[in-house]
Amino acid sequence: MRKIRMTRDEKIVIDAVLSGKLTPVDKETERRIARAVAAYQKDAVLNIRINSNDLFLLKEKARKFGVKYQTFISGILHQAAHV
Repeated sequence: MRKIRMTRDEKIVIDAVLSGKLTPVDKETERRIARAVAAYQKDAVLNIRINSNDLFLLKEKARKFGVKYQTFISGILHQAAHV
């Protein structure tokens, strides 16, 4: 019988399920999670010109938050679009 090989992420999920760290959620919570995931799916490309100093500052702030600068900028635009 062949042993099934799992990725590191799959092992993390399996361990979390077996240890009880992951528990089922109700349908409304599942819908809210699905909407949140859908809100962050990128399906359009945007090319803009920006001041190099502004870009440098945005990259620095993104680094402080521990995220990629494009993700950081996308989050800022997402917030601005929904205000």
